[in-house]
Amino acid sequence: MSFNRRSKNITEGVARAPNRSMYYALGYQESDFSKPMIGVANGHSTITPCNSGLQRLADAAVEGIKAAGANPQIFGTPTISDGMAMGTEGMKYSLVSREVISDCVETCVGGQWMDGVLVIGGCDKNMPGGMMGMLRANVPAIYVYGGTILPGKYKGQDLNIVSVFEAVGQFSAGKMAEEDFCEIEKRAIPGSGSCGGMYTANTMSSAFEALGMSLPYASTQANVEDEILDTTRRAAAAVVEAVKKDLKPRDIVTKKAIENAVAVIMATGGSTNAVLHFLAIAHAAEVDWTIDDFERVRRKVPVLCDLKPSGQFLAIDLHHAGGIPQVMKELLDHGLLHGDCMTITGKTVAENLADVPALKPDNKVIRQVGNALYAEGHLAILKGNLSPEGCVAKITGLKNPVITGPARVFDDEQSALAAIMAGQIKAGDVMVLRYLGPKGGPGMPEMLAPTGALIGQGLGESVGLITDGRFSGGTWGMVVGHVAPEAYEGGTIALVQEGDSITIDAHQLLLNLNVPDEEIARRRAQWKQPAPRYTRGVLAKFAKNAASASAGAVLDKFD
Repeated sequence: MSFNRRSKNITEGVARAPNRSMYYALGYQESDFSKPMIGVANGHSTITPCNSGLQRLADAAVEGIKAAGANPQIFGTPTISDGMAMGTEGMKYSLVSREVISDCVETCVGGQWMDGVLVIGGCDKNMPGGMMGMLRANVPAIYVYGGTILPGKYKGQDLNIVSVFEAVGQFSAGKMAEEDFCEIEKRAIPGSGSCGGMYTANTMSSAFEALGMSLPYASTQANVEDEILDTTRRAAAAVVEAVKKDLKPRDIVTKKAIENAVAVIMATGGSTNAVLHFLAIAHAAEVDWTIDDFERVRRKVPVLCDLKPSGQFLAIDLHHAGGIPQVMKELLDHGLLHGDCMTITGKTVAENLADVPALKPDNKVIRQVGNALYAEGHLAILKGNLSPEGCVAKITGLKNPVITGPARVFDDEQSALAAIMAGQIKAGDVMVLRYLGPKGGPGMPEMLAPTGALIGQGLGESVGLITDGRFSGGTWGMVVGHVAPEAYEGGTIALVQEGDSITIDAHQLLLNLNVPDEEIARRRAQWKQPAPRYTRGVLAKFAKNAASASAGAVLDKFD
């Protein structure tokens, strides 16, 4: 039996010959034309440690595909290092790269008429970009995460990328010696793999496992360890089997499956970026999922995992504590997961978890539901006159997620960071960083440099920060992002003036500018949209086409 879509859709005879000739040039034999052709979207790159260890996974995928009786078709996808671009103009390309990656996957799979695809990625946007491309192409597919990094070490403490950003604030505040600062900078990233906490990369990989699009235990393995190679080979066999069964991504990524993924994001204390990305993933899957669905899930799912940035442990500790299957087992046992969802293994969620033991009460990384860190999830959706479409607040680690204070207004990230470093931001202030949204940035740059500096100066719980941009998965504190409508589109955040009173209240799910409606209307009548920052190239295209953050900032929302 032939599973090859290209072979079945090429006219017999003379018209087929040129097509087959090009495959013969690649070493194909006559028998290969009856085998499935499986794409391997290889995100290997020496741009970033997140992706520098992916080639050996791609090689393992090729081995596994051939062993399963199929033909691998390797193609590349780009990456942008959020950690390296942070605080620079380059950060504006990060979210843009999500769309570029998804276009690459869709284009190669569609253009080469592949029967299936295995996507390998490491850095933050590799995950949602790859998943969106898989869902658009909708041929049997599996996601292979490149793996987490191991922790750096200094003076008996585990280090990770956020250690460096927070050290900047500590050093500038005179709370850290220069020698310690330099050693942390050198030792925080010891080798290949994605940033080690429950930041965006590990959040998305964990969510993909819960979604059913990655193998069990695959999302928390370390890049440098050999375990991940065997997992990649098994993933290759799984996608070939999915081709035989005609099990496609949209058969797996249903509304209930997305709810499972979001439940795991809440239980693990995952990144605010997951809200933006799952809105985009749902759009690609044509699943009805809105920003309000995150709040619905948050209210019923507790935070179970004590993970950085606001907790103690790293993703590799989670792996050793039982991984995402252990988290899912605890949620399933308490009726917080849909066990009947199909997964890429060909089994349901409940079937995949059948042999996972019950969570032990002495597990320090993963807590039982009855002993949760927080009774409700940590990603709260706030609304109010400052964000009528909604925005995202990360409220774990805060003693009291409520503040009312005077606005300190900045129209770019660099001036905001300079004010923090100069000691101009005081406890009780509410910083407003605007014109950083999907269109205004463009590209919604992340604000890890300012938030890391606030934490380092001891202001993480006493200073509020709101933005129409994004936050790194490594961010925590009194922070609110994805404010929509954004400033560039005339959202109320564009009308805030220095000294205005602003309230952030996660208990009441409120973000409010405490100014009379008449005054807001007066300011709105006087506001003029600024000229676009870019008029050519990929940033201009993104700014022109991007939807609101409340709709995932996707580029193909035309209805």
